[in-house]
Amino acid sequence: MLIPIRHDNMSARRWPVVTLVLIAINTVAFLATHDTLVRQAPDLGKVKVHILILAATHPELTLTPSEQQMVTSFKSQNPAAWAKIQDPDHKAIDAWDTRIRKADDPAKLQQEMDSLSDQYAKLGAASLAEQYAFVPAHPRAIAYLTANFLHGGWLHLIGNMWFLWLAGFVLEDAWGRAVYSIFYLVAGAAALQFHAWANPGSFVPTLGASGAVAALMGAFLVSFPSMKIEMMWLFMFRRYTFKAPAYALLPLWLLMEVFYGALLGNMSGTAHWAHVGGFLFGVVAALALRYSGLEHKMDQAIENEVSWQNDPEILQASEMVNSEQLDQAVPILKDYLARKPNSVDACSLLREIHRRKNDIQLYLAYTERLCSLHLAARQSQAAWQDYEEFLHQGGDKLPAQTWLELCRVPEEEGSFQRALSEYEKLAAAYPAERQSLMARLGAARIYLKRLDRPQDAVKLYEAVANSPIPHLDLEPNIQSGLREARAAMAAPAVPAGATS
Repeated sequence: MLIPIRHDNMSARRWPVVTLVLIAINTVAFLATHDTLVRQAPDLGKVKVHILILAATHPELTLTPSEQQMVTSFKSQNPAAWAKIQDPDHKAIDAWDTRIRKADDPAKLQQEMDSLSDQYAKLGAASLAEQYAFVPAHPRAIAYLTANFLHGGWLHLIGNMWFLWLAGFVLEDAWGRAVYSIFYLVAGAAALQFHAWANPGSFVPTLGASGAVAALMGAFLVSFPSMKIEMMWLFMFRRYTFKAPAYALLPLWLLMEVFYGALLGNMSGTAHWAHVGGFLFGVVAALALRYSGLEHKMDQAIENEVSWQNDPEILQASEMVNSEQLDQAVPILKDYLARKPNSVDACSLLREIHRRKNDIQLYLAYTERLCSLHLAARQSQAAWQDYEEFLHQGGDKLPAQTWLELCRVPEEEGSFQRALSEYEKLAAAYPAERQSLMARLGAARIYLKRLDRPQDAVKLYEAVANSPIPHLDLEPNIQSGLREARAAMAAPAVPAGATS
């Protein structure tokens, strides 16, 4: 099972109010309706099945228009099941089926059908699923809205809300609350309509936020194609993590939905075509916002709103950058940084200026500085994003101390292989610096404490102990680590399946 954990931009300029409200509404709606949906479903389902059996075995009976529509839809979409229930010798599904197949009086059979019609009408009128979920055969206008806030179970709700959070809050931050809200609601309706086109005449109620969430995923792909998404893979009771860019993961997910939709059709309990329709709507809408210029205008409006606390020099320089007065903004920002060297805003603007001027060396220099500032502010994800951008633009190595602090980020997050790789690269890049010793100690710690590879830990501890770089203050840690690693190597292996 693959589960998204996070992506590289888990921060926003403002509180994601709309996303949080949407999650709250979905949760409250679930708590208020779930028990009723579960309670009503069996009775209405039983009546539908009885109508279908009676109509299949006695086609001469008169049906109401709604019943006839349901029967016709079921017959066309499920020909094998229809042929099975037409067989008078089919296996009885309940006592009613056993009783009704013995009846042969046309008047009594019609009376039974009329009774079922009354039950169907009453139960349907009282059913939350029939009234507020989306039924392609008779879509109600209100259902284009309400179906997106109903869910069939806890896993259904939690899955949708987690995807809504991951994709939603960054889009809300990029587009603004009003546009984001309109997009979400329209996307949900569009996904349901696409589902109706793919399943015309279906009487199966569709509910859930997954169509709207799929639209957020499509928009996320357009807006942040290179953003890395961290995935967790659960396999054989083991947990593995890896990262991949959105442009690799999201199209693959879409192709899987198309495959399952084409393969399973309406036999699946999942509305795959609603996912496909929502995703495509999100892609088209995001492209329209981008190429119409609205996305840039909305982003700038948000930036102006959140930057009211900035100093006048930052506001002035930001306006200059937006109007492409790049050279005029540089001295203002450099003077500001000279007075306030920890200003992330000034450093970010200078980096953006050099990006626009295609001055890669200065762009990399300010990216290094931003990484250090983000680490100092404990904004580890932003610092790691700076580092990945640094590498993407051709950067080779960060300053040793900044790099060492950055190496600790994946270690603290449990991404031990990534941390090892960075520790090893740091040690190789700065062999004569004290930070290389700290990097080797960090790698040894991971080998010993996390990966159960004491032999590798011993090699690193010994390399640090024999290093010509002064390290007297580290000697207690080195010797303690050596003793523990050697003891782990000497300990007998625990047989598979045994417990200690």
